[in-house]
Amino acid sequence: MAKPIVLIAEELSPATVEALGPDFDVRSIDGTDRGALLSALADASAILIRSATHIDAEAIAAAKQLKVIARAGVGLDNVDIKSATEAGVMVVNAPTSNIISAAELTVGHILSLARHVPSAHASLAAGTWKRSKYTGAELYEKTVGIIGLGRIGALITARLQAFGMNVVAYDPYVTSARAQQLGVTLLSLEELLRSSDFITIHMPKTPETTGMISTDELALMKPTAFIVNVARGGLIDEDALFAALKSHRIAGAGLDVFVSEPPTDSPLLGLDNIVLTPHLGASTDEAQEKAGVSVARSVRLALDGELVPDAVNVAGGVIDSTVRPGIPLMEKLGQVFSGLADSPITSVDVEVRGEITEFDVSVLKLAALKGIFSNVVSESVSYVNAPLLAEQRGVVVRLITDGVSEEYRNLLTIRGSLSDGSQISVSGTLTGTKQTEKLVEINGYDVEVPIAEHLIVLIYTDRPGIVAVYGKEFGDANINIAGMQIARRQAGGQALSVLTVDSPVPEGLLEKVRIAIDADLLREIDIVQ
Repeated sequence: MAKPIVLIAEELSPATVEALGPDFDVRSIDGTDRGALLSALADASAILIRSATHIDAEAIAAAKQLKVIARAGVGLDNVDIKSATEAGVMVVNAPTSNIISAAELTVGHILSLARHVPSAHASLAAGTWKRSKYTGAELYEKTVGIIGLGRIGALITARLQAFGMNVVAYDPYVTSARAQQLGVTLLSLEELLRSSDFITIHMPKTPETTGMISTDELALMKPTAFIVNVARGGLIDEDALFAALKSHRIAGAGLDVFVSEPPTDSPLLGLDNIVLTPHLGASTDEAQEKAGVSVARSVRLALDGELVPDAVNVAGGVIDSTVRPGIPLMEKLGQVFSGLADSPITSVDVEVRGEITEFDVSVLKLAALKGIFSNVVSESVSYVNAPLLAEQRGVVVRLITDGVSEEYRNLLTIRGSLSDGSQISVSGTLTGTKQTEKLVEINGYDVEVPIAEHLIVLIYTDRPGIVAVYGKEFGDANINIAGMQIARRQAGGQALSVLTVDSPVPEGLLEKVRIAIDADLLREIDIVQ
């Protein structure tokens, strides 16, 4: 019997081939040679790539036997995930391979800024000796502010504490118990910006975090402070940063990532108080080896029919066909759950009720956690690291199953407690022959709304005319309401409305609506498909 063919399309470490083992016919090709790539894909079961090989819809269509695309790294910009999913091809990456490298590069930027290392080197290389010009500052007893206290943030914390630094952090999803465990003081973003001598940002890039450090935020910083971004391009508004550096409103900055890469036309390149590196966060021999070995193991699991922890589009593995449709639904419920949370999550119960419980539904707990953390942390969230992210944050997680579901054939629920003592619950189900994903409960209110890309949840005092008020506000702003349902427990009490809209709603409009109807809660939740 012929061995499955595994293609290695770019240079990977010898350890990658060793990790694949002897059970495959491993072939090396040049992934940048389009003709050779398409020809080799014809009978391949798996392909391992880095960033230079583009696996688009054409390549996937040419690969009739392909089961898995493995990216030896984090980013997946060169893989058409939608086409792969439609073709039933699993896409895997190595989301944790570079976290140590990224943390160490962050520390390197901080040290370079504190001691003017790049500028001093350039001056000396130019034949000048200017010791006094490059007098720096010690890290000892300085305050570093970490925006985003995930896995990378925790690694940076440990390294900078070794320098005798005081570490403060802003992360709305980290509990005080977790921060205390790390020896970190949690602050508001404003407090962090005002008090820190060095600031480093490690947040996921979402519509809410893009440009989160802009003119107003930079104005809060000390004139002697430095800011570093090795996470995602665009978290810091580059125009605002240029203005702050040009006017010496802040002392300096370090960037490894940019809105546009390479940043050939950026005015930042002409400043002398900034340290720039060309996206080197994962560029170490160790990170590359970890990435190769990680995806090689994922390829083995995928081709053996096992659960693949780092699959980004499907769970993979031996999962019953009855359970499989619940995976994306549970992930979306997790996104709704975290979108409603105003304070750190302390516990989560993942409840599965109905006929589906005859099968192994443990993957649904992983899907729930993956959804909850997908827009919360800077790291890529997968089925393997989602439980670890919960553990690191002190979140207690339980899976509860019950064969009885009174209203629906199957009912999936995420119920959790927050650090402020409040509770949140969201439930969903799949209906009809098309298995339509529906949201059927929020915080005890019964609804039945198809899950859409843009959801708006409102809680307000029930009284005549409210729908007309917010309907007019959205209509005047050209926001089309595609669907709506209102639930209440009694006339004149609190009511909950769930709207699906065709486009994102500006933050200013949401606040205007909230004031107009005196809403107790008004939240837009954007579902990442």
